Amino acid sequence: MSKEDIIKEAVEEAKAKAAKQAENEAPEEVEDSEEPDVAAENEEVSEEETDSADAEETEDDSESDAENDTSKPEKKKLFGKKNKKDKKDEKIDELTDRLTRQMAEFDNFRKRTEKEKAQMYEIGAKDIIEKILPVVDNFERGLAAVPEEEKSTGFAEGMEKIYKQLMTTLESIGVKPIEAVGNEFDPDFHNAVMHVEDEELGENIIAEEFQKGYMYRDSVVRHSMVKVAN
Repeated sequence: MSKEDIIKEAVEEAKAKAAKQAENEAPEEVEDSEEPDVAAENEEVSEEETDSADAEETEDDSESDAENDTSKPEKKKLFGKKNKKDKKDEKIDELTDRLTRQMAEFDNFRKRTEKEKAQMYEIGAKDIIEKILPVVDNFERGLAAVPEEEKSTGFAEGMEKIYKQLMTTLESIGVKPIEAVGNEFDPDFHNAVMHVEDEELGENIIAEEFQKGYMYRDSVVRHSMVKVAN
């Protein structure tokens, strides 16, 4: 075999090997060529999903922002401004307050009136008692002037009964005589018109009473006119 034949045969074998190798490698290349397209499609799908997700997130954020924006004015309404009362409730509160004030004023007026009434009654009673006391004094003087032999007469007994009835009536309304003779002088109840030197009585002791003093309840209507020992 010549060199040309050997070279030709080697070339043909090389071609055959190359063709066989091309057949074996073609599917892998096709698959490799298709994988980038699929990856690209997957990348496009993922990008669309991420875009849609971002869009949804932005929509959710916008909705949440809108909700927050709407909630803020509500909070301002709830906490910033006080709820106004109904006009009927305001009128009821006003009338209730006015009634309470009027009741308090009436109670004060009632207490003040009762106090003034009591004072007026006491002043009036004391004035009447002061006018009656001279009558009592005259009864006492008249009875003291009756002789012992005439005290059993009807006239004297009648005068005695009238005097006792008068004193009982005065005592029932709170009038009572002030004790004087033998007691210590008290300027709140006694009026000293004379002084006497008497060692037996002691100092500042009432020796004699010229005119009886009387009290109406806890106040002095008339002071006792007395003589006091020094």
